[in-house]
Order: sequence, then structure tokens, then C-alpha cells
Amino acid sequence: MKNVAGMIDHTILKADTTKAMVEKVCAEAREYKFASVCVNSGYAKMVSELLAGTEIKTCCVVGFPLGAMSTKSKACETKMAIEDGATEIDMVINVGALKDAQYDFVKNDIAEVVNAAKGKALVKVIIEACLLNDDQKVKVCELSKEAGADFVKTSTGFSTGGATVADVKLMRKTVGPDMGVKASGGVRTLEDLLVMKEAGASRVGASASVAIVTDSKIGEASDY
Repeated sequence: MKNVAGMIDHTILKADTTKAMVEKVCAEAREYKFASVCVNSGYAKMVSELLAGTEIKTCCVVGFPLGAMSTKSKACETKMAIEDGATEIDMVINVGALKDAQYDFVKNDIAEVVNAAKGKALVKVIIEACLLNDDQKVKVCELSKEAGADFVKTSTGFSTGGATVADVKLMRKTVGPDMGVKASGGVRTLEDLLVMKEAGASRVGASASVAIVTDSKIGEASDY
């Protein structure tokens, strides 16, 4: 099994993020060997340079945090982020389109990002589960899988709620064992991470990553 740090996308996405803050997060990622550093795409080049020579991925959010911009703009942001060194893309769906049952549109929106990233970066689809009912959560997970995405992800962390155990379980049940499930939003402790892992998460997004891995219980969880 992956260790705890290897499950975490070390995340800094707030609007007031400074270069010094990004440098700090990258230094922490190098120290603790997190899976990735997740940033807005404007920091992709900086992060990829700071992480050069490591196995830590540069993860960029696309269409963040609302997901309501054009498909073309999401594909373009994806391409530009990859040119700047991103190897993982976390895209936000168009929630309104899903609620309007525009399923072909939603699937194409995801597929265009997948195609822009093909062979260069994996794609995680942020479904913003807190805004959806269970039927909608299942549907968007199915659409994400059909579109060729690598992961489904619970939340941006910028809406009305974050990851829940029930959502992670439902997402894992829907996509099966071979697709990634990322729990993001509200994962602040080692206990939170382990509960999400037990529910079916293969990755978590967190800004409290250092606190998680330095938790006093970390020795008990060294095999995770």
C-alpha cells in the first residue's frame, strides 16, 4: 500500500496565494514526498521547476472553481498548464449543465480536457458533489468514466461542502476498482484521511497535509 504522504495532493488554491506560499508548499512536498502539489495553472511553471528532479507531480486545477466557463477555455487552460509542466489536471464540471440533464455536453466538456491532456497528464474530474443529488453524482461519474478520465474527485473545497464518506463510497461503487477516486475538501487529520481511504479514496486533496503526516498516530498508519 501507498504510505500516507503518497496519497496526498498538497494543495494551495486560495486567491491570495503568493509566490512565497507556493515555495513553502513545494519545500514541504519535497520533505514529506507528497503525491503532488496542486495549484492554479498560473503557478504551473514555478511548481514544476521547484519540483524538478523529484517524483512529485505538478497538479493544476482547470475551470476552477465554478466550472461554468467554455469547454474551449478548459481545453486551452489544460494545454497551457501542461506546456508549463503540469502532469495532473483537476477539472471542474459544468454543474448547471449536469443539472439541466445536458449529458452529451457534460461528457464532451470532460472529453475535450482528456483529449488535451492525452499522453501527457492524467485528468481528475471534480464533480462538486455537495451541489448534486445521488442520481446526479452517479451520472457524472459514469460520464467521466466514459469520457476517459482517470479520476473522479468530490469537491473544489470552495462550494457549500467538501468530501463525505457517503459520497466517496458512492463514487467508488459507480466507477469500480480501476478508476481513481479523490476526496477533497475538509480532509484535515490523519483520521479523516484513513476514513476516506477505507471508503474507497485512492487520493486526497488537502492543505493540512503536513499536519496529517506529522500526526502522532502516523506510526500506526505507516503501512497506508
